[in-house]
Amino acid sequence: MSQYSNEINLRRTFAIISHPDAGKTTLTEKLLLFGGAIHVAGAVKSNKIKKTATSDWMEIEKQRGISVATSVMGFEYNGHKINILDTPGHQDFAEDTFRTLTAVDSVIIVIDSAKGVEAQTRKLMEVCRMRKTPVIVFMNKLDREGRDTFDLLDEVEAELQINVRPLSWPIDMGQRFKGVYNIYEQGLNLFTPDKQRITESVAISDIHSPELERYISPEQAEKLRADLELVDGVYPEFDREAYLRGELAPVFFGSALNNFGVQELLNCFIDIAPSPQAVQAEERIVDPHEEPFTGFVFKIHANMDPNHRSCIAFVKICSGRFERNANYKHVRLGKMMKFSSPTAFMAQKKETVEEAFAGDIIGLPDTGNFRIGDTLTAGEVLHFKGLPSFSPEQFKYIENQDPMKTKQLAKGIDQLMGEGVAQLFTNQFNGRKIIGTVGQLQFEVIQYRLLHEYGAACRWEPVSLHKACWIESDNPEALENFKKRKAQFMAKDLSGRDVYLADSAYVLMMAQQDFPDIRFHFTSEFSK
Repeated sequence: MSQYSNEINLRRTFAIISHPDAGKTTLTEKLLLFGGAIHVAGAVKSNKIKKTATSDWMEIEKQRGISVATSVMGFEYNGHKINILDTPGHQDFAEDTFRTLTAVDSVIIVIDSAKGVEAQTRKLMEVCRMRKTPVIVFMNKLDREGRDTFDLLDEVEAELQINVRPLSWPIDMGQRFKGVYNIYEQGLNLFTPDKQRITESVAISDIHSPELERYISPEQAEKLRADLELVDGVYPEFDREAYLRGELAPVFFGSALNNFGVQELLNCFIDIAPSPQAVQAEERIVDPHEEPFTGFVFKIHANMDPNHRSCIAFVKICSGRFERNANYKHVRLGKMMKFSSPTAFMAQKKETVEEAFAGDIIGLPDTGNFRIGDTLTAGEVLHFKGLPSFSPEQFKYIENQDPMKTKQLAKGIDQLMGEGVAQLFTNQFNGRKIIGTVGQLQFEVIQYRLLHEYGAACRWEPVSLHKACWIESDNPEALENFKKRKAQFMAKDLSGRDVYLADSAYVLMMAQQDFPDIRFHFTSEFSK
């Protein structure tokens, strides 16, 4: 065990995931409020609340009322250092979210109590299950009319394929919503709607005492007692080990907008959530308590500060301690690098840090050295896996609208593609640039950001393509022959690798049959 063990054990790094509009960003805001990081919480869509959400700081996010990039926020709470990653829910940005999940130790899933489990939640849960990430479920929006609580829990079990255990229980819902009984701490929290500040709760240890009727009506008290008996009878006891293995999900109820049920979630989370876990590298398993520093880049964000045009690489520290101005090895480039201004984040605001420990997320200024998935170490050669770029499904030619701004456009495209927002392919036949994305919304975001952040106007031209496949072969002749035959559809990606752009599913299938020596990959992560 290293001297840093105590620091590492106090760290909690988690992501908040859900379907769009379930309330992720609002919940993030409230968690920051409790952590004292902000004093007045904002909201994503707001008529009455004047402040926008802290984590949605990009101009386009404020306009549309959705999150389009994962934001990183850190704060202190009860002696623990907490790092939250607020992810975009929209499926067009799912890739960003998948990558984020590789950098966290646990996850909070937000579910809208009126809608139940939605499509995007299922997808994200699959990733968590694959990685055995511990999950806590937060049932949001209880101040609106929703579905029956037991039905919701059954749906979560069936759809997300995980056992659940409620650690709090709601008293009615919608207009009649009175509060939540906290099973974990055995106390009653009464609901007083306040969107922007923190409210107090009442402690009741014995649920059968007549004191309960002072706060809620006799009918509600009866129903609560009967429900809690049923909960204890139906659901297993809370087992922390099962939770850490990713087999059991504790469930909390509340209303993030009205700041209710959030503190209970946070208190319990600190108690049960895992501290930084060991990470699997290609060479070996990296334990967080090791002395030497290791970490990997899971996200790059361009233009966090519009005045400087800078890119920031987000690094998840996997083991040891990171120091400012120390020499670290960039494994892919094979050279030593020094960082004079590593930063810790509060969404867009950042401050320079002298040191950081395993589990933390720091930002390093990027001058074009980093790509997503790069590893930094104290000297050892390691490669961390699991940061995929998926094969895009939508393609468009990007054309410059203003010939005077060619340079700005080239820089903008270069930086935005480095972020991993989308993928750039340069057609080898005619030299035109093709942008591939997972969804339509990304084209609009790219166009908007190129214009407002780089001052470069672009337009899109349609191109009919079905799939992009990375190709490789052990037989150089076969590869050359393939490239000649398919010259019109060959392109290079940012890293200069060969990509075949198939224009239909049938053509792709025929190519796979006609050229058995060639391997077709649909994610960009394959071993060289």
